[in-house]
Amino acid sequence: MSTRKRSTRRRPAPRFVVCIENVGYPASLELHKIYRIVADADAARDGDVRIVDESGEDYLYPAEWFAAVELPRRVRRSLLRRSAQLQSA
Repeated sequence: MSTRKRSTRRRPAPRFVVCIENVGYPASLELHKIYRIVADADAARDGDVRIVDESGEDYLYPAEWFAAVELPRRVRRSLLRRSAQLQSA
């Protein structure tokens, strides 16, 4: 029996941000609304984040327009459930 821990590949936990700026995009981004980040390493390297906005599509926006937030598990589950419902509609 090995004493080494197995490395299990877990998907990264969903990350959430709150919109603190929406210059030029008031119809696409609501100030103070919580958005889920869609993982995009290229966007992050360029200083952007990819989120699903009010149109229901994912787009790139400047990362400085958002602030990261830690949410209670119950709130995360609710947001993820709602996101899944919107994507399947």
